[in-house]
Amino acid sequence: MTTNPTRFIAQNLRLDPVPGLPGIVLHTAHAGSRLSRLFGEEDADPPAPYWAYQWAGGLALARHFSAHREQVAGRRVLDLGAGSGLVGIVAARMGAQVSAAEIDPNGQAAIALNAAANDVVIGIRELDLEGPEPDDIDLIAAGDVFYNPDVAASMLPFLQRCQAAGIAVLIGDPDRRDLPLERLQLLASYRVSDVGDARDSAGRTGSVYRLE
Repeated sequence: MTTNPTRFIAQNLRLDPVPGLPGIVLHTAHAGSRLSRLFGEEDADPPAPYWAYQWAGGLALARHFSAHREQVAGRRVLDLGAGSGLVGIVAARMGAQVSAAEIDPNGQAAIALNAAANDVVIGIRELDLEGPEPDDIDLIAAGDVFYNPDVAASMLPFLQRCQAAGIAVLIGDPDRRDLPLERLQLLASYRVSDVGDARDSAGRTGSVYRLE
């Protein structure tokens, strides 16, 4: 039987506050969530999905928008690879018109639940990295999108095309190996309590970059 992701997330994930972002809450996985049931694999231990945890790059972008409302207020913002929707939620709270690109249907369900829990509206949109750049976006916020070489190889050309078309591009990342640092300008760094791919760490540094 197919598990309804909206019902599963609402019933099995905790609505937890996000450290460093007062008033923001997210549906977050914990030891009792048993995420494997959502994937139809009772005995499996699936990798941590991006939508069920906080990640350093997204946390850094969210902290940055919270501290610099002027960078998003009144702008059309795309939360790219949105995961939980955290970056878009904070941007919307700062006055942006937000849409989110997330290919995982479970992530799309999490974004809708998290947006509602934070009293904001975020539209889900499809996006083809091989296709044309969006013509209705002012700013792309890309958190944790350079997590492996294959994704990085398709992500960077797309973001460069968007930047050349006049779309501002901000990237949040804890300086993973595949981050193209030579093409980026550092704007700010934040200490963040990442629980994504560094769940054994109580603190981590997430940085915000502008694509040059």
